[in-house]
Amino acid sequence: MKRVLSLATLYPNSHTPRFGTFVARQMEALAARGDWDVTVINPIGVPPVPMGRYRALALAATSGMELGVEVYRPRFTLIPSVGGPFNPAMIVRAALPLARRLHTIAPFDLVDAQFFYPDGPAAARIAEDLGLPLSIKARGADISHWGRKAYANRKMRAAAKQASGLLAVCEALADDMADIGLPREKITVHYTGLDRSLFRPLDRAESRNFLSSHFGITLAPGDRLVASIGALIPRKGQHFVIRALTQLPDTHLALVGAGPDRAALAELAQKLGLYDRVHFLGSIGHGDLPRVLSAADATALPAASEGLANAWVESLACGTPLVITDVGGAREILREDASPAGRIVARDADAIAKALGELFAEATPAEVVCQSAARFSWEANAEALASYYERLTA
Repeated sequence: MKRVLSLATLYPNSHTPRFGTFVARQMEALAARGDWDVTVINPIGVPPVPMGRYRALALAATSGMELGVEVYRPRFTLIPSVGGPFNPAMIVRAALPLARRLHTIAPFDLVDAQFFYPDGPAAARIAEDLGLPLSIKARGADISHWGRKAYANRKMRAAAKQASGLLAVCEALADDMADIGLPREKITVHYTGLDRSLFRPLDRAESRNFLSSHFGITLAPGDRLVASIGALIPRKGQHFVIRALTQLPDTHLALVGAGPDRAALAELAQKLGLYDRVHFLGSIGHGDLPRVLSAADATALPAASEGLANAWVESLACGTPLVITDVGGAREILREDASPAGRIVARDADAIAKALGELFAEATPAEVVCQSAARFSWEANAEALASYYERLTA
């Protein structure tokens, strides 16, 4: 059995259990195959004097076996807001001694990074020290945000030059990686996975009863429901969906996620007279998300940038069509302009309202919509990842 050491700043912990769950599911699925032993170093950034949420995060820096994956959580020094240029070096300072110790006990075959910045440059330093091949995965914001910052781009290009292989979550992101100077010939597309036992069409009436009993969302028989999944930040564009509701009477919006824009979004809903139709569910358990999606008539996610969003795939798997913007791998999910699985639209309220109205009128059965996600599973994701790792270590 071969061994991979994966560096992942995106990974759930006891304080933020829903942060980076897609990375955890991927590594757990790989470990479950039995041909790769998986060790994850999940560095936890904590300021020199941890206050507020950082105090709780510091307490979450614990290690142990988690669903077949050995996870270590060393703390590194984080300077909030301005520490971006220093984070790779701070991670190396915390993680390299641990990596050396683990490698001495049971040698690794490969070092892997699960986000291009700061993970990629930090993993490059560790791989170089251990004399091992390196893989780096890009997921979206690491390219669209960090890749445009000169100091990060230099470190990312150096790490990519060292790497034996690079991964992108979709073809569109692979092209974006090349646009910022990363070697296209090294990039393999590796699509996300999906828990097919969890994300599947559920009974709509029962799902709406769940929303009523758990979140106080009571829908009349003719009411429509739109779901929007993601952090409440400007990039996700929830304000466009709220404005679209002014053109869609008897339509409610369920916002799943937390973030700094919550107060501004609530104020906008109040200003537009929509406060009784815009519902803030906060961060919810992964097991509850299929019920929210199955209760909805459509999912609207007008992001300014994405890789290939897990929420897209999860919504389709539940039989709920999408209204999304032309970002990242959108056209790898919705392959027709007027797909029964959804619409790709401009990032404005009018376009979103029009697309939602069309989907409401079409009322495509959930059993048809969910076929658009049939190719996604964590088993397929792990099989592709194992094959890729084998190529790098052959």
